[in-house]
Amino acid sequence: MKKIGFLSFGHWTPSAQSQTRSAADALLQSIELAVAAEQLGADGAYFRAHHFARQLGSPFPLLAAVGARTQRIEIGTAVIDMRYENPLYMAEDAGAADLIAGGRLQLGISRGSPEQVIDGWRHFGYEPAEGETEADMARRHAQRFLEVLRGEGFAQPSPRPMFQNPPGLLRVEPHADGLRDRIWWGASSNATAVWAAQLGMNLQSSTLKDDETGEAFHVQQAAQIRAYRAAWKEAGHQREPRVSVSRSIFALIDDRDYTYFGTSSEQGDQIGLIGPSTRAVFGRTYAAEPGALIEQLRQDEAIAEADTLLLTVPNQLGVEYNTHVIEAILTHVAPALGWR
Repeated sequence: MKKIGFLSFGHWTPSAQSQTRSAADALLQSIELAVAAEQLGADGAYFRAHHFARQLGSPFPLLAAVGARTQRIEIGTAVIDMRYENPLYMAEDAGAADLIAGGRLQLGISRGSPEQVIDGWRHFGYEPAEGETEADMARRHAQRFLEVLRGEGFAQPSPRPMFQNPPGLLRVEPHADGLRDRIWWGASSNATAVWAAQLGMNLQSSTLKDDETGEAFHVQQAAQIRAYRAAWKEAGHQREPRVSVSRSIFALIDDRDYTYFGTSSEQGDQIGLIGPSTRAVFGRTYAAEPGALIEQLRQDEAIAEADTLLLTVPNQLGVEYNTHVIEAILTHVAPALGWR
C-alpha cells in the first residue's frame, strides 16, 4: 500500500448529537480536517459530492479552499456525479482548483448513485439524448470532460474579440497540465472498470460493488481490480494506473472508540439493492484493537491489490475525533500493512 487518505461524505444535521450542524460546519470542518490530516502525514483528503442532500455538494470551492490551506496532501473527490455536470464548466472549475493546489487534484467521477430526488439531473438542465440512459449520459459527459482536459484548442475565435487571442483554435481556460492523468472513475461493476481502463482513467472502488459472483465483497473487488489492470495493459497506456479502495476502519484505542464502534454488530458483508434491480454487496466495517485489525486487513484481497486506501470518516463526530481516527490508523495499523 503506497498511500492512505480519508474520505468524508460531509453529512450535516441540526441534531444536538451532531458536531456538524450546518452546511457551513460541514465545509469549514472539512478544510480543518484536511489540514490536520496533512500534519499527521496522511496522503489524501477526499470528499463525496451529493445533490439535494445535507451533505457536501458542489466540490470545487471546497477543493480550492483546501488547496490554499495545504501544501502537500492530495485533494480529491470520490465521486462527482457526471449526470449533473457541464463538462466544459467543470473543466474550468477543475483547472482553477488544481492550479490553486499546485497540481494536487485527484478527481473521482462516476455515473452517480441513487438520488435524493427523482431524476435530479433534470433540475440541473440535463436530459439523456434519444436512445440514451442516464448512465449513458453520465459517460458521455465524462468523455467530453476528458477531451477538454487534454488542453487542445477546439473553439473558433471571434474575428472581433474583446481581448487579443493566441493564434489558432481556443481551449477552455484555465488549463491545468497533467490533470487529465489524475481523473479516476468510480466503478461499481467489472465492465465499467474495464471501460475506465480503456479510457486511461484511474480506478476508484468503494465500499460497495455490483454482486456479480456471490463471493465475498473483498474477493469480488480484488477481481475487479485485476480485470481493470489487465484492460489497462491491453490498452497500451504508457503510465502506471492508480487504484483506490474505500474502507470503514476503526482502531479501538481509547474509551471513545469503544463507545462508538466497540459493539459494532456489522461483522460481515451486507447485500442490498442499488436502484430498482441491481443487487449490490456492501463491505463490512472493520473495528478492533490494532493487532487484531492488522490481521483482519491482511486478509482483505482488494486492499492488497490497491495502491491507495481511503478511510471513510464519521464526520459528524467532529474534527478532533476524526483526526484521532486517522492518526490511530497511521500510527498503529498502516506500517504493518506496508505503508511507507
